[in-house]
Amino acid sequence: MKEHDKVKPVSVHAFLHEFLMLNYYLSLVSLPKFYKLYNTALLNNGIRIIHKHVDSDVAHCGIIINTGTRDEDFNQHGIAHFTEHMLFKGTKKRRAFHVLSRMEDVGGEIDAWTTKEETAISASFLHEFYERAIELINDVIFNSTFPQKEMEKEREVIIDEINSYKDSPAESIFDDFEDLIYPGHSLGRNILGTKKLLEKYTDKDIIRFTSEKYNTDQMVFCSIGNIKFEKLVKYCEKYFGSNPENLRAYKRIAFDGNVAVTKTVKKKTHQAHCILGTYAYPFNNPKRLPLFLLANMLAGPGMNSRLTMLLREKKGISYNIEANYSPYEDTGCFNIYYGSDKENLELANNVIFRELDSLKTKNLGPVQLSKIKKQLIGQIAIGSEIHSNTLLSMGKTYLIYNQIETLKETIKEIESVTAAQIAEVANEIFDRDKFSTLIYL
Repeated sequence: MKEHDKVKPVSVHAFLHEFLMLNYYLSLVSLPKFYKLYNTALLNNGIRIIHKHVDSDVAHCGIIINTGTRDEDFNQHGIAHFTEHMLFKGTKKRRAFHVLSRMEDVGGEIDAWTTKEETAISASFLHEFYERAIELINDVIFNSTFPQKEMEKEREVIIDEINSYKDSPAESIFDDFEDLIYPGHSLGRNILGTKKLLEKYTDKDIIRFTSEKYNTDQMVFCSIGNIKFEKLVKYCEKYFGSNPENLRAYKRIAFDGNVAVTKTVKKKTHQAHCILGTYAYPFNNPKRLPLFLLANMLAGPGMNSRLTMLLREKKGISYNIEANYSPYEDTGCFNIYYGSDKENLELANNVIFRELDSLKTKNLGPVQLSKIKKQLIGQIAIGSEIHSNTLLSMGKTYLIYNQIETLKETIKEIESVTAAQIAEVANEIFDRDKFSTLIYL
C-alpha cells in the first residue's frame, strides 16, 4: 500500500502538483452538469455509485468517504489517519498479510490516503478481478477489527513518519502555516497527529470514530473500467449493500475566523523557507476557477510560470516556488511557498507582492489570457488520460455535487473566464494586509 496521506489536499505542494491539483482541477473548476457518459446508482443504505466505462484491460475502483482530519473531535487528533492505516491490519476473516496480498496476488495494487476532509481507498487491477476488488474494499471499511498487536506496530510506523516529516521543512511548513491561520480549529491540525495522542488510542477509540464518522450517506464508490454497469451494481449491492444504513448526524464546525499573522521560527536549515498566504474561496464558490488559473499562472507545475521565471530564472534566488489553492467545504487557502537563502527573503517577498499587485491593477491581455487557459487545459487533458488519477476526482465531484461533468464541459468553463473576472478575484484575494507569513530561518 502506498501512502499519500501526510500530504494536504492541495496545500499540498509537491503531491498537490503531481496528483491532487489535477484532481481538484478535474472535479472543481466548474459547476457540474450531468451526462450519460457516467452511470450512477444509489444503494438502499445511502452509498452512491458512479462508473465510467472504458475499453481497457486495466480497471480502477475505490471509495471516497467525506471524513478527514477536520471531522476529529478535540481529543481525537490524528485518529482519522491512524484509522486509515489500521483498515489494512486485519478484518473479521483476514489477517494483515491476507489483506495486502488479496490484490497483489493477481498483479493488482491497493492504495489509501487521508486528507483534511476525506479518506480514500482505491485499487487498480485487471478488469476480470472487479468482484475481488469490491469485496476487499468493502471488507476493510466495514469489517476491520483493529487488532491490538497491529495497533502497537502501526503506532511506531506513524511516529517514525512524524519524525521523518519534521526533518523536511519544505513539507512541515505547510502544516504549520495552516495551524497559524486556522488557530484552534480542526482544519489547522496536521494529518499525522501527535505521538502523545497516538499512544493513547485503543481499538474502542477507532471503532467509535468509524461508527460515528464513516457514514454511508457520505460515501461514493467510483469505478473506471470495462464492466457492464448492471454487473457492477450487482457486485456493489452484494457487498456494500449488505451494510446497515448509517446517516450523518453531525455538522462540521465552520471556520469563521480572520487572522493575519507574521511568525518566524528558528530552524537548523541551510536555507530559509517561507509561506505567504491568505483565505480563499470554498468548493461551491464559482470564483474558484479564476483563482485556480491565477495559482497555475503564478507558480504552477510549469517551469515558465511567472514567479518561477522571476525568482529562479531572472534573479536566481529560489530553486523551488509554488502557488497553491486549497478549497474546503466552507473556506479555502491560497498560499505561495518558496525556499531561498536567508539574505534574499526580503527581495523575494517584494518580487512576489509586486506581481500580485500588478494582477490587481492590470487586466491580462488577450494573448496572456489565452496562454494561461491553454496551459491549464493541456495539463488537465494530459492528466485525464491516466484513469487512476481521475478515478477519485470523479468520485469527489459526485460526493460534493451529486453530479459530474465531462472534460469537454470543463474546458468550456475554463475558456469562458474573462480578464475582468481574474482581476476581480485578484483584488479580493491578493490584499497584502490580509496575508499571513510563516518563515523558517
